[in-house]
Amino acid sequence: MRIAIVGGVERTEAAQRRLAEAHGHQLIFHPGHLAGRGARTLEALIDASDLVVVVTDVNSHGAVQLARKRLRLAGRTPVLLRRLGHSRFAQFLEALDRGVPATELSVAT
Repeated sequence: MRIAIVGGVERTEAAQRRLAEAHGHQLIFHPGHLAGRGARTLEALIDASDLVVVVTDVNSHGAVQLARKRLRLAGRTPVLLRRLGHSRFAQFLEALDRGVPATELSVAT
């Protein structure tokens, strides 16, 4: 599964990518910056993903809104998480592996 993370701490991207790959997933990351080509890049990332996780605590309000709008137009639901550190992401991936629907894993609105 191709999982997109929108927002979050950029220094954790490499570790999260390795963790996703260990669970058989591909991770694509967008830091949530919308200046320049950021909005178009975010839209393309969302369109190319199977599942979108939006981290709300360290993300711009505009990026959260754009991601939610893009997903709504596509008839998809984002997974909203307040924070997404390494251990939380590991728990998230383990829940997916157990067959828990991603929409049940949202904890932030």
